[in-house]
Amino acid sequence: MTASLPRDAAGATGATSPSLSVDDFDFDLPPELIAQHPAARRGDSRLLDAGSPPAWRDRGFRELPGLLRRGDLVVFNDTRVIPARLWGFKAAQGDAPHAQAGPALGGVVEVLVERVLADHRVWAHVRASKSPKPGQVLWLGARRPDAPEGALPPSSAPLFAVRTVGRAGPDDSLFELAFPSEPLALLDQYGAVPLPPYITHAPGGEDAERYQTVYARHPGSVAAPTAGLHFDDAVLAQIDAAGARRMAVTLHVGAGTFQPVRVSDLRQHPMHSEWYTVPEATAQAIAEVRALQVEARAAGRADAAPRVVAVGTTAMRALESAALAAEAEGAAFGTVLPGARDTALFVTPGYCFRVVDALLTNFHLPRSTLLMLVSAFAGMDTIHAAYAHAIAQRYRFFSYGDAMWLCREDAGTLR
Repeated sequence: MTASLPRDAAGATGATSPSLSVDDFDFDLPPELIAQHPAARRGDSRLLDAGSPPAWRDRGFRELPGLLRRGDLVVFNDTRVIPARLWGFKAAQGDAPHAQAGPALGGVVEVLVERVLADHRVWAHVRASKSPKPGQVLWLGARRPDAPEGALPPSSAPLFAVRTVGRAGPDDSLFELAFPSEPLALLDQYGAVPLPPYITHAPGGEDAERYQTVYARHPGSVAAPTAGLHFDDAVLAQIDAAGARRMAVTLHVGAGTFQPVRVSDLRQHPMHSEWYTVPEATAQAIAEVRALQVEARAAGRADAAPRVVAVGTTAMRALESAALAAEAEGAAFGTVLPGARDTALFVTPGYCFRVVDALLTNFHLPRSTLLMLVSAFAGMDTIHAAYAHAIAQRYRFFSYGDAMWLCREDAGTLR
């Protein structure tokens, strides 16, 4: 990784410096450090305190409340992971979508629902030997062959038919499918937990519980906001006891979060789009923190000022996207615009952060947009050294892995 870049005018709008390449965000990870299962209990993971480099501190996750200040605003992503993965078959030519007799089945298909729309429609990734055409019927609800008992419906469960509407999504990489009834209900009945591609076991009962935060509320994600997986009720209560406030945003995480960057020039990377909501109460709480920060800095007490702490990169992207939306409407720098929108914000070194002061995050994949985001936040040198330390100390990586505490590289400056 290279040294941190200056925050120039282009970076302030999220543009990427031409001097950066995907190779700047590569590292070697021993495969045995990729966590295949969560810690025995929530909160038992490790926490690398990289908030004051280069003095790394190896902590337990339950020490997190001790890193907070009174008045800090801790923002969680309260999205809920849906059982978005389905298996089934193409209908044989001429088979009707609502046939009463057993369907005539064709080739095998795998469907990963990316976004639930109105009118019983979804956007989805479809894997098949040949892409389905508009009007093609898919019979879904089959059991994955290597799934453990209880993870999916029995193989004798009736299949249900969906109709392919056509290509969908910003770059036509998805398919729009018409479900026969409410998609979320059908997914609850037939779907499987959409574990990341680097987790090799079939989803089971443990995953149904642990690949979900304890505070998940709004269904819509196909990947967990993994920094939140460490929290249990006891840690949340300790955050309250520390005098910090808890608020929420919702960002429905898409499968694109696992996509590696395949272009050398980062400016050519097509960032996936995700839907987010910032409640009015969260936007107001951030405005209150900002006012307290201005007062503290004027009084020479900046080190004691409350901070906005994002739990995970998804909470950060929602907040920063809402700040950019506010700027577009003429609001002051650092203002957060409440409401629901799409975001395709791609944060790389050079980006000027508007809202978030501290970040709790897991360890991310090489060459990934999330590694680029944390490098922009804490500085590329800091992240390079922190990851080297984590590998040397045998931290566990990725979704079921350990966590890291980071502070913004320019946190001492007035925004």
